[in-house]
Amino acid sequence: MEIVFTEHSKERMQIRKITEEEINEAIKYPEEVRKKEGKYYARKNIGRANIEVVYEKEKYIKIITIYYL
Repeated sequence: MEIVFTEHSKERMQIRKITEEEINEAIKYPEEVRKKEGKYYARKNIGRANIEVVYEKEKYIKIITIYYL
């Protein structure tokens, strides 16, 4: 499935130094996924920290934001 990044998510990736590969891993192999109000919250330990990727899924996956937990 195609993954699309919003401008906001791209900015957060750069500020937080989280790579596209780490985000892909969090979506494909999450440790936990919650769904709330149409958005998915995927948690993943990426070695140096735990992250949460917030996305919507329809015909493609749209990354909304990424942050450290």
